[in-house]
Amino acid sequence: MTAAVPGLRVMKFGGTSVGNPVRVAATAEIVRQQAGQRGVVVVVSAMHRVTAALFEAATAASRRDTERWRKIGEELRRRHYEVCDALVAPSERPAVRAQIDAELATFEDFCVGFSLVRELTPRSLDSLSSLGEVMSAGLLAASLRAAGLEAEAVDATELIVTDDGFGNASLLFEPTQEKVTSRLTPILQRGTIPVVTGFRAGTRDGSCTTLGRGGSDYSATILGAALPADEIWIWTDVDGMMTADPRLVPQARVIPELSYREAIELSFFGAKVLHPKALDLPSLAGIPVLIKNSFDPSATGTEIGGANRGLPGVRAIASTAEAAMFTVSGTRSISFTRLAAQVFGVLDADQVSTLVVTQSSAENVICFVVNLGDAARVRRRLDRERGSQRGGSSIAEIEELAEVGVVVAVGEGMKGTPGIAARICGSIAHLGINIAAIAQGSSELSVSLVVKATDVPEAVRAMHAEFGL
Repeated sequence: MTAAVPGLRVMKFGGTSVGNPVRVAATAEIVRQQAGQRGVVVVVSAMHRVTAALFEAATAASRRDTERWRKIGEELRRRHYEVCDALVAPSERPAVRAQIDAELATFEDFCVGFSLVRELTPRSLDSLSSLGEVMSAGLLAASLRAAGLEAEAVDATELIVTDDGFGNASLLFEPTQEKVTSRLTPILQRGTIPVVTGFRAGTRDGSCTTLGRGGSDYSATILGAALPADEIWIWTDVDGMMTADPRLVPQARVIPELSYREAIELSFFGAKVLHPKALDLPSLAGIPVLIKNSFDPSATGTEIGGANRGLPGVRAIASTAEAAMFTVSGTRSISFTRLAAQVFGVLDADQVSTLVVTQSSAENVICFVVNLGDAARVRRRLDRERGSQRGGSSIAEIEELAEVGVVVAVGEGMKGTPGIAARICGSIAHLGINIAAIAQGSSELSVSLVVKATDVPEAVRAMHAEFGL
């Protein structure tokens, strides 16, 4: 498919990049500089902490804490007015303030409704929680116009089509591509910058959905693939993807280049720079994705693209200290495949992702690790599954080990490099850290260790030092 505009670049700005008037002005300047060289599509998150505030207000409303949700609404009005009054042209300020008021009136309607029914529905939460993106897009577009650029705010419910999985909807790419082409191409061809709401999407019938928390990255890469763009830039508040979490390893450094697979693995296992789904479409289309720091635009950042040949061994250490491990034993009368089908059916029913999976077919045991936030409902599901099939259940015993962490060595070049696993295990063995489980992907892209949550920082530092990262 031919690009709508040659040299097109999609640029996404996170919440800290539009968190206050100073940051919005800096973002507008970045866009101005880039727009002078090529066509640009901007995707924007809500202002910093606004989405969390909207969720808090919804919860307060469902508890009939009217004072709390009204106070949140007034603070949201103050913050958005502040940007409007500082950056929007005087002639346009009344209209932009009216737009903010309209979104906050919708906010109030939802909160009143939640108070009446004392219940939060995923459909309503999607509409409420993404109002921050609508206000942010309108403000940034108006700020760009005040800086002398042609810009238009666009609601992503008009562009990105999903199923009705409210809260974490799944993309329907073909109808999305049709809508993106028909809506954005005319805007780009007349030299206007579309400023698109991140995180938001819509069903075929127009109901608002969201792409999950942090979904603005995903929104940007969806648009980049649908147009298609030449590049996708993710502007955030860090210099790029790093060799480890700098809070755990002060010596961690930015990685200049990563393959798509390496970056996907790091995102999945706890690197907060990218949404885990954000690289799915760019990797298929071969579109480079750059991670850039809006607080320091001159920093090189990280470029994510094809496989990096000639870079053997471990590239980075990912980790999470918030996980739980389940060991499920099957009855001797059933096959391991039946046990696995039953266990993974339980996980699929709640759309729970596993971080690590190991098995012993001979002993009829399967072990898996999930994020700590999923542990309680996984336990309830497994207990219910075992109890519902007394006398014929595949599940005999369920053991849960809470407060574990996962430490993952990632590197495309680990494949075929002798001694990697031995070095990984040896680097923490002398520290007396016990490994509860270990797994290596079939692609040899990663090696995952399950350890006590309290041992994660020391394990990460030891592995980082072992491989000279």
